[in-house]
Amino acid sequence: MNKWFKSGAPWIWMTGGAVSVSLVAVLGLLLLIGWRGLTFFWPHTIYEWQASTPAGERYQIIGEIHDREQVPLAQLRGAGMTLEGVTAETLTRYLIKTGNREFVPLDFRWLLETDIVSRIEPANLAVLERANNGNFYGYVEQVLEDKSAVTAADQGELREQLATRLERVQELNRQMKSLQRGDIGAINHQLEKLRLKQRGLELEGTATEQAINEIRAQEQQLRADYQVLEQQLFQLREQARRDQVVVRDMRGQAVTLSLGEVLDATWPNDMSLFAKTLHWFSEIGKFVSGEPREANTEGGVFPAIFGTVFMVILMAIIVTPLGVVAAIYLHEYAGKNNLTKMIRIAVINLAGVPSIVYGVFGLGFFVYMVGGSLDQLFYPESLPTPTFGSPGVLWSALTLAILTLPVVIVSTEEGLSRIPSSVRQGSLALGATKAETLWRIVIPMASPAIMTGLILAIARAAGEVAPLMLVGVVKLAPNLPVDGNFPYLHVERKFMHLGFHIYDVGFQSPNVEAARPLVYATSFLLVTVIVGLNLTAIGIRNHLREKFRSLDQ
Repeated sequence: MNKWFKSGAPWIWMTGGAVSVSLVAVLGLLLLIGWRGLTFFWPHTIYEWQASTPAGERYQIIGEIHDREQVPLAQLRGAGMTLEGVTAETLTRYLIKTGNREFVPLDFRWLLETDIVSRIEPANLAVLERANNGNFYGYVEQVLEDKSAVTAADQGELREQLATRLERVQELNRQMKSLQRGDIGAINHQLEKLRLKQRGLELEGTATEQAINEIRAQEQQLRADYQVLEQQLFQLREQARRDQVVVRDMRGQAVTLSLGEVLDATWPNDMSLFAKTLHWFSEIGKFVSGEPREANTEGGVFPAIFGTVFMVILMAIIVTPLGVVAAIYLHEYAGKNNLTKMIRIAVINLAGVPSIVYGVFGLGFFVYMVGGSLDQLFYPESLPTPTFGSPGVLWSALTLAILTLPVVIVSTEEGLSRIPSSVRQGSLALGATKAETLWRIVIPMASPAIMTGLILAIARAAGEVAPLMLVGVVKLAPNLPVDGNFPYLHVERKFMHLGFHIYDVGFQSPNVEAARPLVYATSFLLVTVIVGLNLTAIGIRNHLREKFRSLDQ
C-alpha cells in the first residue's frame, strides 16, 4: 500500500475524479438552465377550471399551469383556512398564468386543489400573443373587417381567416418599422445635423444671414418630406387597425381586440406534436431575433445579443495589440532588473482588482475626462448634451480591455518564453534584424499563446456586468450602435448587454413570475454566445498552430 501511495497513482485517481465531478457539475448546471429556459417556448396546454370559494361561489379560470408546489396542511390552516374534511398532510397548489392583465387584477394566481371543481382542455381555447399587456386567453368567436363580421362556416375557416389577416397586419407592421427606422430616421438625423451646424456657426460667430437662410431652406425641405412620410405611416396604421377579433374571456364577456396589437394566435390544445415542435423553433427564433417588450419581460433579446458581441469584438481589437506589445517589450527588450520585476508584479496584481473598480476608473477617466475633452474640442455645438462625454460602447470596450489586459500579457509572455533562444540567434545570424526576427519568427510561433490569452479575455469580458453598468450598458437602448446614418458605426451610443439584461429581468422586473423563465433562457443564450466566441477563437488558434508548426521544427 505504501508503494502504491508513493507511486503517485492515488493522486492521479483523485485529480481525475475531481475533473470528472467538475465536468458533471458544469454539464448539469447547463442542462438545468437550458431545460428551464427552453421549455418556456413550448406551447403549454391551456386549461379551463371551474372553481369555488369557501362560501360556495363558483367562478371560472382560463390559463396555463406555470408552477406547482406541495403545501403542508398545517401551514394552510395556520393561514386561516378551515379545510374541513381534509386529512392529507400536504395539498397541491397551482400557479396559474391567466394573462388578460387589463381585465383581471392579477395575471398570475394561486389555485388550491381543494377549490377545483373541474378541469378541462377545450380544443378551441386560443392564445393571442400581443405587443402590449401580455397574452390573452379565450375562445375566438368572430373576425371583424371594418367592424363587420367575416363569414366563416366553422371553427377551421375562422382560424384561417384570422391567420390570413394576421399575416397582413404583420406585413404592415414590418413596413411601418422599416419606414420609421429608415426614411423617417434618416430625416431626423439630418435635421439634428442642421441644428448642430447652425449652433456651430453661432459659436464661431460666422452665422451670416445667408448661411442661416440656407439651413432653414434645407430644414423646410426635410420637414416637407417628413410630412409626406408621416402621412404614409398614419395610413399604414389605419390599415393595420382595420381588422379586429372578438374573444370570449374567462369572465364570459366578449372582448374586441385590434389585430394591430396581436402578434400571433395559436390553439395549443389542438396542436400535434409536430406542430408544437415547429412552433417551439419559431418562438426561439423570435426570441433571438426580436426586440424586448413589456419592460424586458416579453419579446426578444436581439439588441442585447448584438451589443454583447459588438462590445466583445471591439474589446478584442483594442486589447490584443496592447497586450502583445506590452508582453514583447517586457520579455524581449526590458532589462532584467527590479523595475521590470515590479511591473510584472503590478500586471499580475491588476488581475485581482474587483471589476467594479475598473468601472469607476472608466467612468472617471474615459467618460468624464477623455470623453468630456473630446466634446469640448470637436463637439462644442452639441453641449450641454454630451456626445462622447457620456457612457457608451467605446468606453465599455476600453474599460474591459484594461480589465483583461493582464490576462493577454501573461499568456503572451508565457508563449514567448517557450520559444528557444536558438531560434532567435539563428535568425540574427542569417542577417535578420531584431524587429524582423520578432515579426517573422517569434510572433508567429507565439500566436497560439496570444490566442489563448484572447480566449480567456473574451470569456471574462462577455460575462462582466458590474463595470458596464457605469460605462455604457442600459436597460433599453432605442438604437443599435450600427445603422444606416453616417458614419454608420456609432461607438458613442449606449447599448444593451445580455448579462445586464439577466440582472434587470431577474431583479428589477415588475412581474417576477413572468420574468423568471426569461432569466433562464437569457442565461442559456449568454453561455451559448460565450461558447460560440470561444470556439471561433479556438478555431483561429488551431489554424495558426498548424500554419506555423514548421517553425518549431
